[in-house]
Amino acid sequence: MNYNQIESIHVNDILDRWYTKDKDITIYADTYDYIVFTKDADFRNSHFLSQTPKKLIKLSLGNISTEQLIRILTDNIEKIRKICVNNQFIIEINPNLISYSINE
Repeated sequence: MNYNQIESIHVNDILDRWYTKDKDITIYADTYDYIVFTKDADFRNSHFLSQTPKKLIKLSLGNISTEQLIRILTDNIEKIRKICVNNQFIIEINPNLISYSINE
C-alpha cells in the first residue's frame, strides 16, 4: 500500500452499504490491506480479541467539528504514517493523546 497518497472508501460504497456487518467490514479491510477508521468500540474489541481488523485507527474525540478532526489528523499525520507501515496495529486518537500498539 502506498502511504504517500491517502485514499478512503466509505462503508456505504462497498458490500451491503450501511447494512454491512462489522465482521464483513473487517474481512474486507484485511483482504485488501485497508485501515479501518472508526469511532465504534466494537472494532477495537475485535482487534484485541481476534486480531481483526489488522489495521485500525480508533477515534475517541467526542462531538467535534470536521475542521477540528482534520486539524488533529493533519498535526499528527507523520506519526500516523510511520505506524501505518506495519502489518498489524491499532492507533487510538483521543483529544490530547495518540496511543498505538503494533502487533507483529
